[in-house]
Amino acid sequence: MAAAPVGPTSPAVDIHTLFLHIAIILISAKAFGMLFKRLGIPPVLGEVTAGVVLGQSLLGLIPLSDAIKVLAELGVILLLFEVGLEADIHMLVRVGIWSTLVAIVGAVVPFAGGFAISYYLFDMPLISSLFIGGALTATSIGITVRVLTDLKKHKSRFAQIVLGAAVLDDIMGVVILAALYEFSKTKSVNLDATAMLIFDIAVFFVVAPIIARFVAKILSYIIMKWGDMDIIPTTILSLVLFTGHMAYRVGSPEILGAFTAGLALSRRFVLPFAAFLHLDQKIIHKVEEGIGPLVWVIAPIFFVAVGLALNLKAIDFTSAEFWMFSLSLIAIAIVGKVAAGFVVPGSMRDRLNIGFSMMPRGEVGLIFAEFGRSFNAIDQVGYAVLVFVVAVTTFLAPILLRITVRS
Repeated sequence: MAAAPVGPTSPAVDIHTLFLHIAIILISAKAFGMLFKRLGIPPVLGEVTAGVVLGQSLLGLIPLSDAIKVLAELGVILLLFEVGLEADIHMLVRVGIWSTLVAIVGAVVPFAGGFAISYYLFDMPLISSLFIGGALTATSIGITVRVLTDLKKHKSRFAQIVLGAAVLDDIMGVVILAALYEFSKTKSVNLDATAMLIFDIAVFFVVAPIIARFVAKILSYIIMKWGDMDIIPTTILSLVLFTGHMAYRVGSPEILGAFTAGLALSRRFVLPFAAFLHLDQKIIHKVEEGIGPLVWVIAPIFFVAVGLALNLKAIDFTSAEFWMFSLSLIAIAIVGKVAAGFVVPGSMRDRLNIGFSMMPRGEVGLIFAEFGRSFNAIDQVGYAVLVFVVAVTTFLAPILLRITVRS
């Protein structure tokens, strides 16, 4: 499953127009982000709002072209690499069991609830109901990470639980989407193919950090020989893109490849059979220094692209059926993720923080919706409802999270 938003079309634009579009996206992202920050709202919502205003929902100035999708994908890949670079591996290991439970509950409850509402209450076809349930399992790790970073909570215990759970959530989303794709074609579940996909992803998570660490070790040797630190940003960017491609080849989201590369190069990396690959702390600092500016510039394109992918004009807001169906799914989408936070021992605030952090569906939910529509598994009403649910959870989660974190 790709990480970049998926829109209904991918219009081609000439290079000069693309330059103008990127310029407008960057300045709008910054302007809306600053405005929202002044209003006490997470800046990431300003960037998504910029996309809604510029895109097909309102002004229609900028289409979600293939080129913008590529830049958006690159932005979220770099963001997840940076998160992996700063992650506390020891903390991730310590909260691993809780992250797993949060991921399972946060996927199973919304999936079951979304399926039941669609199939039993609104008499939707089986495959449509499965796709709608699948879309509710998603968590937009990019949006969650950005909000926690803006609130300076990305290194807290609850954030590490959320990070681990969101990674597992994405993996489960890939497996569910692959299974639904096969089911939509053959009307049967291919357990062998699903099991092989899970095995491939597991192998990737073992092998990718070792490769990343080994490449960094070679880089360290070259730098010590030649004394040229300028090679680091280029090499590391190449490594991030390569691990993203590796992840895609085994059926995993590209962002998880970048995340594992970041983990491998973090200051707290621990893997017993790769312990011999020690890195100079100066090099790790240079990696952080070189990647940071790229993230600041390119990551906002991803969040604007989430807004560009939304088409609120396609929604019939006067339809009673639309509102009943949407509100039912929004309720289970919120309850399902908040319930996941309550499997973790701790204070009420930490539990709510975990639940709200897992709530935004963002680009991942849009991917499910677009896949379902492209397979003719979801009709226009179902698609419009999913887009609306994605929009509500994406905008609501950062606001609720800000309230609970600051309270």
